[in-house]
Amino acid sequence: MSIEIQKPAAGAQKVTLDIEGMTCAACVRRIEKGLLKVPGILDANVNLATEKAQVTYDAQETGVEQMVKKVEALGYKATPEQQAAPSQQQLMLNVTGMTCAACAMRIEKGLKKVPGVLDASVNLATEKAQVTYNAQETGVEQMVKKVEALGYGAAPVEDVQPSVESAGLSPADLLKQEEEHSQRKAREIRHKRNLLILGVVLAIPVAILGMFFMNRFPGENILLLVLTTPIWLVVGWDFHKGALKNLRHFSANMDTLVSLGSTTAYVMSVVATFAPQLVGHMTFYDTTALIIVLIFLGKYLEARARGQTSEAIKKLAGLQPRVAHVVRDGMEVDVPVEQVRVNDLLVVKPGEKIPVDGMVVTGSSAVDESMITGESLPVEKTEGDNLIGATINQRGLLRMRASKVGADTVLAHIIRLTEQAQGSKAPIQRIADTISGIFVPVVLVIAVFTFVGWLIALTTFQTETMQLMSSLSGGSMMMMRDPVISSIVAAVSVLVVACPCALGLATPTAIIVGTGKGAEKGILIKGGESLERAQSIQNVLLDKTGTITEGKPSLTDVVAVMGLKEQDILRLAASAEQGSEHPLAAAIVEGVKERGITLTAPQEFTALVGRGIKAVVEGRTVLIGTRRLLEEHQISYESVASQVEGMEQQGKTAMLVAVDGATVGVVGVADTVKADSAAAIQQLHAENIDVWMITGDNKRTARAIAAQVGIPEERVLAEVLPEDKANQVKRLQESGRVIAFAGDGINDAPALVQADVGIAMGTGTDIAMEAADITLVKGNLKSVATALSLSKATMRTIKQNLFWAFAYNSVLIPVMILSPLIPFLNEQAPIFAAAAMALSSVTVVTNSLRLRRFQK
Repeated sequence: MSIEIQKPAAGAQKVTLDIEGMTCAACVRRIEKGLLKVPGILDANVNLATEKAQVTYDAQETGVEQMVKKVEALGYKATPEQQAAPSQQQLMLNVTGMTCAACAMRIEKGLKKVPGVLDASVNLATEKAQVTYNAQETGVEQMVKKVEALGYGAAPVEDVQPSVESAGLSPADLLKQEEEHSQRKAREIRHKRNLLILGVVLAIPVAILGMFFMNRFPGENILLLVLTTPIWLVVGWDFHKGALKNLRHFSANMDTLVSLGSTTAYVMSVVATFAPQLVGHMTFYDTTALIIVLIFLGKYLEARARGQTSEAIKKLAGLQPRVAHVVRDGMEVDVPVEQVRVNDLLVVKPGEKIPVDGMVVTGSSAVDESMITGESLPVEKTEGDNLIGATINQRGLLRMRASKVGADTVLAHIIRLTEQAQGSKAPIQRIADTISGIFVPVVLVIAVFTFVGWLIALTTFQTETMQLMSSLSGGSMMMMRDPVISSIVAAVSVLVVACPCALGLATPTAIIVGTGKGAEKGILIKGGESLERAQSIQNVLLDKTGTITEGKPSLTDVVAVMGLKEQDILRLAASAEQGSEHPLAAAIVEGVKERGITLTAPQEFTALVGRGIKAVVEGRTVLIGTRRLLEEHQISYESVASQVEGMEQQGKTAMLVAVDGATVGVVGVADTVKADSAAAIQQLHAENIDVWMITGDNKRTARAIAAQVGIPEERVLAEVLPEDKANQVKRLQESGRVIAFAGDGINDAPALVQADVGIAMGTGTDIAMEAADITLVKGNLKSVATALSLSKATMRTIKQNLFWAFAYNSVLIPVMILSPLIPFLNEQAPIFAAAAMALSSVTVVTNSLRLRRFQK
C-alpha cells in the first residue's frame, strides 16, 4: 500500500510562472526537467493548457530570477505572476492558567476582539488555542498580549502548520515535543500530588476536631486555625490567584466560586475565633479545609485522567525508530533518523522498523504495517514496492531509497491530522460554550439571592421557618444557628457546587480520545464537526473503481480450444503483449508471470489501435483483441462466442486469441473486487445503512460488480461522467438523505466535498484526501463501517457527558439552595458540595476514557 502525501519542505515557497512558446507535451517535459535541475527547486509542474508553471522552491537556495533565466535558456519565455501575500494564517497557542469552561470561553471571546483575528477556538482539554488571523492586520505578539491581559499565559506552538502548503515537524521532533510536554505535565501532577498530601494530612485532624470535638477543650479554635491556614493559603493558592486575576478584569470563573466559598467560610471562622461577639462561636474550619482539599483532589484526578486522553499522539510519534542505517560512500553508517535525506540509500534488517517512507531497491520481505494501517496481515514487499516509515520489516534484508523524510512522511501526516482533529470543536460544543460563558456570573447572582432569601426567611419569618425545618427533620431539628450564618452557608454551598468544569470537558475530552483511537486504527478524522456529521449517516455512496474494486485490471479467466493447453495460450498471449503499453496488456503479462510461466520476447510486434495487437512469438503469428480484429483477418470465433458473451455479462473484458489463423482461446481481464468489499458492505447493511454504488462503467458491468458485493440493482448509479458525481450526491441529498461518499480519485474530490461526510481511501490521491472529512489509511472498505461506528460512539459519549454536566448542576444547585431545610445536609452542605463538584469533572473525563476500549 502506498500513500502519496506531497508536502513541501519547511521554509518552502511557491511561485507561478506564465510560460510563452510551448507547443506540445515535449515542451512541457523539457521545461519541467530543466527547472528541476536548478538547485533549490523542490517541485515543478508545467501545464500546457494554462501555459503556467507551478514551482515549489527553497528560497534560501534559489529565487524567481534563476527560474526565469533557466526557462529562457531552454528557449521559452517566463514571467512570474504577482503573488498575493498569504494574509490568512493559522496559529496554535499553548494557554496556561485555565481552570474551567468559563476561562476557555473568555479567552476565545478576547482573541476574537483582536483586530485581524478571524476566528479563535480554545480547547480546555488540550490547553491550546487555534487562531485564524490576517497577518497584515495582526501578529502573534498581539494575541499573546491579549491572552496575558485576560490573566492567562500564552506561547505559540511552533509545530502546528494546518495548511496544505505548510510543513510540520518530523515524528522525531514531535516525539521530543510530546516528551517535553509529558514531563511538564508530570511535574505539574507531582506538584499537585504534594500539595494534595499536605492538604489531606492537615484536613484529617481538622475534620475530626470540627465534627466530633467542637469546643471540647480550650484553644481548640486556635489549633484549627493553625491547621487550616496552610490549606486555605498554600493548597488553595491556585484558586485564589485565579480569582484575583479575574477580579482585576471584572470577570469570574471556577476559581472565583471556589475561592469565594472557601474564603467566606475561613473569614467567618477567624472572626468567630477572635471576635465571637460579632458572629457567634460557630466556626467552619472543617468546611474551609474540606472544600479546598476535596476540590483539589478532583483537579488532581482530572489532571491525571486528562494526561491519558492524548496518549495516541505520543504513541504515534514514538513509532518511528531513532536510528537509520544509511549507505554513504559505499559504507553503512548509523545516523539519527532526522538526518536521513531524500534519495538516501538505506538498509533495513529483519525485525527492524523502516525509518522513513521509500521504495524497495533490492531484497524481499514481509512488512507488518498494522501500526499505521491497522491491517493485521503482513504485506509482501519486493523490488519497486513502496514502504511506509515506522512499519516493521519481518524477515528479509531490504535496501530502500528514501522518498519522504521528516515532516513529509505518512506518519507525520497522520500525527498532524490527529492533532488538528483533537484541537477542534464539534458543533454540539457550542451549547456548552454558550452556557459556560454566562454560567459563573449567573451562579454568583443565584448565590446572592440565596443569601438574601434565607436571611429574610430566617429573620422575618423565623417561627414559620423553624416549624417547617422541624417537620422536615421529624421533630428532632436542633436549635437553628444564627440566621446570617445559615444564609452564608447556603450561599457558599451554591458557589462551591456550581463549577462548570464538567461542562467544559464534556466535548473536548471525548473528541481527543475518539480521534486518537481512530488514528490508531488507521482512520483519520479531520475534526469534531466531521465526527458529529458522521454519526447521522444512513446512506453511503461508494465509488466503484479503487474503492469497491482494486482499481486496476487483473487477469481473471482463460478459455482454451483447438487442443491447446491454457498454459500455452497464456504464454503466447503474454509474450506477445510484452510489447504493448496498454493497461489490459500489462494485466495479462503480470497475471501470467504470477502463475510462474516463462515468457519469450516477440520477434515482431504491431499495435492495432482500437482492435488489439499482432505479433510473432516462437515463430507463430499471434493475434489478440476484439471480434473486429479477427473479422478483419477472416478468422472465425464461433467456437468461443458463448464464453465471450458470458465474460462480458460478468463485466469482464474478453480478448480473443488467434494463433496461425485459428482462434485458440479467450483471455478475460477485469477490475477485480477487493477481498473485503462484500463483507464490509454486509456490515454496513447490518447497521441499517443503505449502500449505493456510483461508476462511469456501463450498466451491465456495474450491475455485475454490485451483485458480487451485495448492492441491490436499484442502488446502482452507472454511466455517470466524472464531473457529474457531485451532482448525483446533491440529487440524493435533495431527496432528504444524509450522504457519506467514499472515493479515491482526483475526480472524486468534488463529490467528497459535496457529501455530508467525504471519506477518502488512503490508497488514493492527495487531492481526494485533502477534500475528505475522513481518510482511511489502509483503503479498506471495512474501515468505513468502523469510522461511522466510532463517530457514533464518540457522539454518544459527548451526549452522556453533557447530560451528566447539565443534570449535575440542574439538580444540585436547587438542592444547595434548599440545604438549610435538608437535615442531613444543613451544616455540612458546603462539604457535600465540594465532593460532588470534584466528582463531576472526574466522571466526565473517565467516561471519555472508556472510548479507548472501542473495538469494531
